[in-house]
Amino acid sequence: MRMQKVKQLLWFTSLVTLGLFLSGGTASAAVKLVKGQTVYIPSYSNVISGPPIYMTVPLRANLVIHNTDQSQAITIARIDEYNTEGQKVGSYLTAPVSLNPLGAMRVVVKESKKEAEGLGANFIIQWQAEKKVNEPIIECLIIGSLGAQGFSFATQGRIIMEQE
Repeated sequence: MRMQKVKQLLWFTSLVTLGLFLSGGTASAAVKLVKGQTVYIPSYSNVISGPPIYMTVPLRANLVIHNTDQSQAITIARIDEYNTEGQKVGSYLTAPVSLNPLGAMRVVVKESKKEAEGLGANFIIQWQAEKKVNEPIIECLIIGSLGAQGFSFATQGRIIMEQE
């Protein structure tokens, strides 16, 4: 009786796993074409490591923008950084930057000044195109280390304004 329950559970688990595998591996979302967006993306200047000893681990952010359109360039109009209090602490463009079709750019964010940006640091990125294009991928890759332990993770942008 017990062996039969184990077999049933194994069979059920296999079916669920197969179903998740088949449904999760496809790009089924509809393609969205837009002429521009303003995107909010969170960043982090540090994380707390522990226990037994709690330590602040300084982090460095790499802001990455990928133009996913195969035929049209996009223009990055602004990249501004804000701190936890919502105050603008920096601007990373002095002039708009054009990204060729399938092109990418990276902005390596300066190392934070002893938690100056705080936990709520973020960026506002504004981009535009002459015609409707595929939405770009905007991510913030965040890395840091403390001794032999490394930390890395990514955050994704969230659209806060759109031009269709």
